[in-house]
Amino acid sequence: MENEKAAVVSRNFIENIIDRDLAEGRYDTVCTRFPPEPNGYLHIGHAKSIILNSGLAKEYGGKFNLRFDDTNAAKEKVEYVESIKADVEWLGADFEDRCFFASDYFDVMYEKALLLIRKGLAYVSDLSADEIRETRGTLTEPGTNDPMRDRSVEENLRLFEEMKEGKYEDGAKVLRAKIDMASPNINMRDPILYRVAHLVHHNTGDKWCIYPMYDFAHPLEDAVEGITHSICTLEFEDHRPLYDWVLANTDWERPPRQIEFAKMYLTNVVTGKRYIKKLVEDGIVDGWDDPRLVTIAALRRRGFTPESIRMFVELSGVSKANSSSDYAMLEYCIREDLKMKRPRMMAVLDPLKLIIDNYEEGAGELLTAENNLENPELGTREIPFGRELYIEREDFMENPVPKYKRLYPGNEVRLMHAYFVKCVGVDKDADGHVTAVHCTYDPETKAGSGFTGRKVKGTIHWVPAKEAVRARVRLYENLIDEEKGVYNEDGSLNLNPNSLVTCEEAVLEPALRDAKPGESFQFVRNGYYTTDTRDSKEGAPVFNRIVTMKSSFKLPAQGV
Repeated sequence: MENEKAAVVSRNFIENIIDRDLAEGRYDTVCTRFPPEPNGYLHIGHAKSIILNSGLAKEYGGKFNLRFDDTNAAKEKVEYVESIKADVEWLGADFEDRCFFASDYFDVMYEKALLLIRKGLAYVSDLSADEIRETRGTLTEPGTNDPMRDRSVEENLRLFEEMKEGKYEDGAKVLRAKIDMASPNINMRDPILYRVAHLVHHNTGDKWCIYPMYDFAHPLEDAVEGITHSICTLEFEDHRPLYDWVLANTDWERPPRQIEFAKMYLTNVVTGKRYIKKLVEDGIVDGWDDPRLVTIAALRRRGFTPESIRMFVELSGVSKANSSSDYAMLEYCIREDLKMKRPRMMAVLDPLKLIIDNYEEGAGELLTAENNLENPELGTREIPFGRELYIEREDFMENPVPKYKRLYPGNEVRLMHAYFVKCVGVDKDADGHVTAVHCTYDPETKAGSGFTGRKVKGTIHWVPAKEAVRARVRLYENLIDEEKGVYNEDGSLNLNPNSLVTCEEAVLEPALRDAKPGESFQFVRNGYYTTDTRDSKEGAPVFNRIVTMKSSFKLPAQGV
């Protein structure tokens, strides 16, 4: 009984509405859609809508459509269409062969506009956009009727046909719905349904010189496709009466139901297309997929996984109340997803030579290392070991601070997967900088040998000097200065000057030489990294840091 109660409580309000609609026979099956405008790249907020809509269709054994709302030819590009399709597919939202365009239905929309005119519910107006705005009224005052509001059906049909035939310049005439200029909802004050726009469309070419407005087109697209639940974000709540009015007056047997949910807001990130476009144009980032952004393309290039983003969406929840999720929670999700899946490799980002004086020169051996201690199924690998190695510069201090447990003169540490070594000296350049550390090793302390003698407090990782792979490693931080927030008072962005640090001379264990683009690893003690999909070349990988090893983020007690 308790389990049944918990299951009911865990369902979100959208699922409860769908359950009721199915139980009452309003719909026989469930059909949802994701309807992006092809005027930019998708970001993390869109991921929530994609995952929510496709997830509901799958949950109820229904269908999920991808549909491009391409009603504004001035801002749309095929580039954006292709990037959006790739993002949706990568997230695992299966639209099968149902990829549609609003422009597929332009003929239907035109016929439905004619239907409204014949019903006396739409008219052609000569007012300019500014004049329509001025006569619309305010939140406290009603609007003023359009002088052309009472044109005859015959005249409106003729003028609308002439608009379609290209007899009028852009802005000269519009088609308006005839609803109520005194409505308390400004969206219902005779909204524009069609405008004249002599544009070449990416899908229909120059067939049309009139284009439907989004609020008219969208409900018709949903109805044509048999969408049952048109799930959108809260800013469309005030538009729902118009959505329902269009459907009610254009004769649909089972019109869709619009349901609004709260957007996903993420702290200290840039999601606005205008801002991202400027960052790209100003060369602050190297494209819409720059790993410091939160476009889906950027998250994919950064090394985030579909599973981690789905986990993040689930933890963020679905509600009617606007709220913000911490970016640290997204980082938590990728750590949780990768920690059991990916091998733990050794990489040295700021190399310092370590020479084992009592290891035979020219000699070498292969040492066995577990790929992931917490997941034995990932197996083991062999790492070359020899007299000269590289260690992280920060793992040695000539004059150690208190409680320093790594390598310093006279101290002994374990080399991961290898032996105990003791520092016996250093080499320095003319300026007094340490260029190499000299050690001796104890051959009895080989890892896996069962050695139970003395213990050491520190373990450090290393890379064999002879076989090391040299690579460029990029350390990404938040693009925004988190202490100052996203925006300045003048609307500009508070950019973090250290959002990208590049390690040009990093050295990696040899197994990473053949890392494939998009493949991810844990670099022990450092973080999770992926091979860059754009800049890596065969035998010369470039690595992007996905996320550091740890953070202070903790899930709420009820979270997992």
